[in-house]
Amino acid sequence: MSDLSKNDIERASFAFSIYDFDGGGKVDAFNLGDILRALNSNPTLATIEKLGGTKKKGEKQLTIEEFLPIYSQAKKDKDQGVYEDFIECLKLYDKNENGLMLGAELTHTLLALGEKLEDNEVAEVVKDCMDAEDDDGMIPYAPFLKKVLA
Repeated sequence: MSDLSKNDIERASFAFSIYDFDGGGKVDAFNLGDILRALNSNPTLATIEKLGGTKKKGEKQLTIEEFLPIYSQAKKDKDQGVYEDFIECLKLYDKNENGLMLGAELTHTLLALGEKLEDNEVAEVVKDCMDAEDDDGMIPYAPFLKKVLA
């Protein structure tokens, strides 16, 4: 934890306090991923589980003293995708190199690659983040990605 700056500790404490719903100094480990994402981290579900997150509410509680080393580890984790990494991946589907890809390919990619999403989760992401397809079924993928990462 000594690698966290005073500013990091303050930011982490603030984010932690937001998820301390009852003011008891503890947060549900189910919310670990949300807290880390609020701190500009982008952990995968596997990373969250490895760091002590749970899949069900009420299984485990974390104190700030337990959370700070987790945050420190998450900051060091290089297995996090950033915007540029995701853009490079989506460029593989940009056959005309014009910033567009088939909306159906994007939906298929969300369903088939990486951490698997359920059909209803993909439908929600598409509804909330994807621009309307043009006449050829193409969508601009950069704005989609910005909305997803926001």
